[in-house]
Amino acid sequence: MSIEKHRRESQELRISLCVVVTSDKVARGVHVDEVVPTVSRILSRYNVGLGGHEVVPNDRDLIIEALARNLEKCDVVLVSGGTGLGPRDVSVDVVRGMCSKDIPGFGELFRYITFQIHGSAALATRAIACAVRDKLVFVTPGSPAAVELALDKLVLPEIRHLVAELRGLRR
Repeated sequence: MSIEKHRRESQELRISLCVVVTSDKVARGVHVDEVVPTVSRILSRYNVGLGGHEVVPNDRDLIIEALARNLEKCDVVLVSGGTGLGPRDVSVDVVRGMCSKDIPGFGELFRYITFQIHGSAALATRAIACAVRDKLVFVTPGSPAAVELALDKLVLPEIRHLVAELRGLRR
């Protein structure tokens, strides 16, 4: 069966996406969150609902709690921030520990596209995606540009197909 047929079969699937922004500065009110407005604008183009959003500091336990809450509400959770190499960048490690299935192509393609734009700086991101039971989780860098790249180029064009596949909904 062709990919196009799989996409057509799942195009009516209603999808909601939640956002968890992990940022010490946004959580403290030092910086304004620019990720959620960016996500909201992009989702409207793909007919995907914004099911909720939270901002938490870069703290393992708080990220786990926020992720659990949002996995209850949404089909897909985008975690923005915490993909770097710094000591406070723990989002990838937290999410990896919750994964039931890896989606390695997301991180590989995200780094490839980032490399095409920014060169070797793409090495610094540990962006990942996986399934947590029957939900999808994507972890991206915290910049609005990185979130937009991930959503527009990778996540949203395939989101219905991926959810249908994960849930065994396609025939």
